[in-house]
Amino acid sequence: MARASVLVVDGDIEALELVRTVLSSAGYTVEVAMNGRKAPERAVASPTDVLITETLIEDRDGIELISAVKRAHLDSRIIAITARRFFGALDLLDLAGKLGADAVFEKLLKTDTLLANVARLAELKARLD
Repeated sequence: MARASVLVVDGDIEALELVRTVLSSAGYTVEVAMNGRKAPERAVASPTDVLITETLIEDRDGIELISAVKRAHLDSRIIAITARRFFGALDLLDLAGKLGADAVFEKLLKTDTLLANVARLAELKARLD
């Protein structure tokens, strides 16, 4: 069985490359986007098995991305991550979960937690397809 495809959206180049390396090493097909401008078009037009997005990214936030992807593809599997959980009094991870993220985590995320959640969500997506 082919490994799942993952789109990772994060404005932090070091975090983006780390996640890409971890997932690629585990056999996943990984695409990356550094900002939110093109990510919605890509995620909606040609959805991957799993989307991993930072909640606060340049040009458009990950919260908007989660909303757009879920509107277009209800069966999308999404992991929301953040380096900044609160935006004022607003809990970004709580909001991401309410908008449809299947898993939410604060950075620095452990490698085994990331891999376990990507595998779980990719398997769930495969069963729904």
